[in-house]
Amino acid sequence: MLKVERWSPEGQNLSFATFQFSSAATDGETIMIEANLLESLGQVSASETGQVFRDFLRGHVREMICEVMAAEVTQLCGPKHDPSPSEHYRAGSSSGRVLYEGEREDVVRPRVRQKSGDGSSREVELATYRVAKDPQQLQEQIVQAIVSGVSARGVEEIKPNSPGVKKSNVSRLWQEAGSKFVEQLRDKNLRSVMWCALMLDGVRLSKDQTAVVALGIDSEGRKHVLDFALGSSESLEVSRELMSRIVRRGFTCEHRLFVVLDGSDALRGAVVEFFADAVIQRCLVHKERNIKGKLSKRHWGEVSRLFTRLRSVQGIEAAEEVFGDLRAFLEPINAEAYRSLHEAGDDLLALHRLNVPSTLHRSLLSTNAIENSFLNTRRKLGRVTRFRAETDQATRWLSYALLEAEKGFRRISGHSFLPTLIAALARPSANPE
Repeated sequence: MLKVERWSPEGQNLSFATFQFSSAATDGETIMIEANLLESLGQVSASETGQVFRDFLRGHVREMICEVMAAEVTQLCGPKHDPSPSEHYRAGSSSGRVLYEGEREDVVRPRVRQKSGDGSSREVELATYRVAKDPQQLQEQIVQAIVSGVSARGVEEIKPNSPGVKKSNVSRLWQEAGSKFVEQLRDKNLRSVMWCALMLDGVRLSKDQTAVVALGIDSEGRKHVLDFALGSSESLEVSRELMSRIVRRGFTCEHRLFVVLDGSDALRGAVVEFFADAVIQRCLVHKERNIKGKLSKRHWGEVSRLFTRLRSVQGIEAAEEVFGDLRAFLEPINAEAYRSLHEAGDDLLALHRLNVPSTLHRSLLSTNAIENSFLNTRRKLGRVTRFRAETDQATRWLSYALLEAEKGFRRISGHSFLPTLIAALARPSANPE
């Protein structure tokens, strides 16, 4: 392993100070290199100084790789002056290439052959040479460039000295990496988690493709992206496909499932099909937005005030009182808004009916938890100008974006009160006959 330390000798003003290199090939020996290249920083630009250092460092890395390969040859064949009686022997050298920071470096690699019992021999690839030319680091850099918005053709422009950066190779590499993202998302073990709640919502990728995404909340308040299904809209078939897949993978709970939806009949129908006794909460944020869309702006302030009260009160009695005030406010001013309020039915006050602490309301009275993940998802997907429906392009990109969004997940607000919610969701015992 290469270790670089920069330090400034006392009493000296050097633009390039001393760098210390430690090489495993030297068996712990420390190589001190005094790099007094410039007397003052003003003689060359910062970029030129950096390039001098990078070239300097690259040369020493190349030397160290050669030293490590030579040490492996000695281990296999013994010292040159006293070869071991093993079946390995030196076979000269040849030109080779290794990768450093994703770019080719020419080296002279030693060759070793191994004798066989029948008198023939075969060449042995040095483990150190195999590691030094391993393209994994370069592949990771290419994938990172792609997800950062660099086109497949543009990768060759930013890494002209790297192998395998042709447009076709980059596209193939991204397909392979994207497939791993899909596997990572859909191979999660859902059986080992105690689930408490589920959120479903759709995100539009293009005019022809919409993804329905499932987000689960476990008993400790942690959020997990479960899966998604693609279709032209949030249809019942797409929602049923998603629910069927996560149930087959082990998504279940011993109590009634608490589900938060935005009001889609298709999503509700799919949930009830697999969890008939689920407690479904209608998203208050979506409902408030729908009602405001039917009202003049002069009424928006009062609607916001009443919905804020509804989100803060605890228990069904207090919630029904606020709901009555909403009904009394809307009935005389707008019939459509009044009808929209009643359209949600019992789903609008489902969480209040469970009489759980109001600290859980912030997280479980709306689909904000999944909507916020969509914000990060859209930032990643915004770099894609066109989704090709005839390929799995959308599946690969959406898997990557959702996994990236999941990295920033925190536990929901009020997670310490989830045991109270789980107790309230217990299935009622059967009445004795």
